[in-house]
Amino acid sequence: MTSKLEMYELPLFPLDVVLFPGMPLPLHIFEERYKSLIADCIRENRAFGVVLLEEGHVDTDPQASHVAVGCTAAITQVQPLDEGRMFIMSVGQERFRVVSVDHGKPYLVGTVLPAPLTSDQGQHETTAAEKLGPLVLDYLDRLSRIGDVESDADPTANDAEDLAYLAATLIQLPVAEKQALLSIDRTADLLHALSLAYRRELTLMNTLPDEDIGIFSLN
Repeated sequence: MTSKLEMYELPLFPLDVVLFPGMPLPLHIFEERYKSLIADCIRENRAFGVVLLEEGHVDTDPQASHVAVGCTAAITQVQPLDEGRMFIMSVGQERFRVVSVDHGKPYLVGTVLPAPLTSDQGQHETTAAEKLGPLVLDYLDRLSRIGDVESDADPTANDAEDLAYLAATLIQLPVAEKQALLSIDRTADLLHALSLAYRRELTLMNTLPDEDIGIFSLN
């Protein structure tokens, strides 16, 4: 994990998912360029970067990596499969901003800058976290009552940043909205945006009968 705010090169993996720090990400690697990317990361003991592959683009498109904010992913487990394929487990680590992209390799390589959340660790942030925690619990409880979700996540046991990223991971929103959350720079602002999103989703869920809430099931 990069400790200084210095630019560095990072292999980029465009996906139709938004990765947050602390979020697990299983991947089936079968395309040749991504076999090469993961093999390089394993050999060099380094992370790769996940950026959102926006609708209408393919990952070979030069514009596929124009999303400015992504998250690094550390490989935690590798299961080799036939024909060089592999199943990997990874976990989100840190936010970054894409400064530029190099298309010279089979896969994208970005020059990126670490983008940790800015925290004032003040009362406003503490209050925002205290408001969000119960909303996450209510959301999970609403889902668990219809049998779609089993979660041992405890949003009351995390500090403000951990809570924010846990809440961002759990809530089911379109990827564009998830990307907007990942792009927020201040912890307090992210907590506030998440509280608004959870209140909106809970209001919608409470207007629907239980049998119609399957659309909210977690990944």
